[in-house]
Amino acid sequence: MQRREFLGSIAAASLIPGSSFAQSSRRRLIAGAHRQQILPADYPDTEIWSFDAAFPGPELRARQGDTLSVTVENASPQSTSVHWHGLRLDNTMDGVPGLTQDPIAPGDSFDYQFALPDAGTYWYHSHAKSMEQVERGLYGPLIIDETDPPDVDQDITLILDDIRLERDGTVANFDNFHDLSHAGRIGNLWLANGQIDPAYPLKRGERVRLRLISAANARVFRLGLQGFDGWIVALDGMPLSDPQALPDELILAPAQRIDLMVDVTTDENEAFVITFERDGGYAITHFPISGPSVAARQDRPVLPPNPIYPIDLANARAATLLIEGGAMGGMRAARLNGEELGARELASRGMFWALNGVAGRPDTPLLDLSSGESARIGMANNTAFPHAMHLHGVHFSEVLADGRLGPLRDTILLNPQETREIAFQAHNPGDWLFHCHMLAHHQAGMGTWIRVSA
Repeated sequence: MQRREFLGSIAAASLIPGSSFAQSSRRRLIAGAHRQQILPADYPDTEIWSFDAAFPGPELRARQGDTLSVTVENASPQSTSVHWHGLRLDNTMDGVPGLTQDPIAPGDSFDYQFALPDAGTYWYHSHAKSMEQVERGLYGPLIIDETDPPDVDQDITLILDDIRLERDGTVANFDNFHDLSHAGRIGNLWLANGQIDPAYPLKRGERVRLRLISAANARVFRLGLQGFDGWIVALDGMPLSDPQALPDELILAPAQRIDLMVDVTTDENEAFVITFERDGGYAITHFPISGPSVAARQDRPVLPPNPIYPIDLANARAATLLIEGGAMGGMRAARLNGEELGARELASRGMFWALNGVAGRPDTPLLDLSSGESARIGMANNTAFPHAMHLHGVHFSEVLADGRLGPLRDTILLNPQETREIAFQAHNPGDWLFHCHMLAHHQAGMGTWIRVSA
């Protein structure tokens, strides 16, 4: 099913699910099944698993310094959990079954409550059977406003996704070793906020904070903006001290976020966010331009910094992470649950990837650190596919070729045969997952963890 088959028949719906402002009052989220029209109106609707019968789930909004309290009730067919992606929160609230909590069984609930030290753009999603549950819709945006937010005319969040649907509207099955052993689960339909090419009206001269979130299972989005000038002001929730001029192309890997501050400069009747694919570029969101122009701002926006934890590179503990496996290269053997197995036996168990020769989360951490200690991890992607490596609990910086540290992130993209190094301060005690956010790859072996002792 090709996306362009649908574009001509879609009415421009522009509503993101309703938001709720959370201070210390408790919010309830119900994970369950509902039906929603995703394909055009002349196609069947789709059964989605989502939060509060909305796809994406409702926007949770709070202010930096608040406490977020959410009770998650599980009315879905599978056990689940919720990971608050990118938040530097208490470890017991991180939402990883088997590492920080027990899964929430169908009919049960779990109370999450944690402080919000950082402003920025984050998201929440299932962390149980994630390849399936995130694909089916168990995710939503989480926005933490600055105590003194920047002056903008509009603040628009776009959760970008690709979903694999059959022509009858059903979500395609997940019993697919090709997804596990190749690039991951790639969808056949591109969505923004659960819709095909939604519209958000703007006026010329307006300044817009555009928050881009990737909820894709595996697709690496190559994006361009048409009709805007502006800056990248934050990556993965963390403000840039020196905002970057808007480039011709933005790379947004699974789970990554980019905050843009852009001015509407087009002389045309529409502006666009475009996704570039092999066969061309297609609008994933459009912005009708209407009404009188507003006075353009001249200043370059800079967001206030979040709490900073300095990295001591000279005395950092070092580790390496070798990524192996997958098709078109593969691996001969790896350890699984302490047992050395050959590639054929691993494949029969749905395991195709290994980190440092281990398939699946090992019993011992990659690093065992003391709180306040700095660490650096050199990573080598010895495979034919890209991997988006996500570290829970802390943000890291890439160690650049000249020894400088790049901007803070929580997810970094390693292309095939690429090596990169990250560094961080282990300021947040707990057991923290480190895994590929191509969710099929994580399911098929690409996960490890670090320990930070108080």
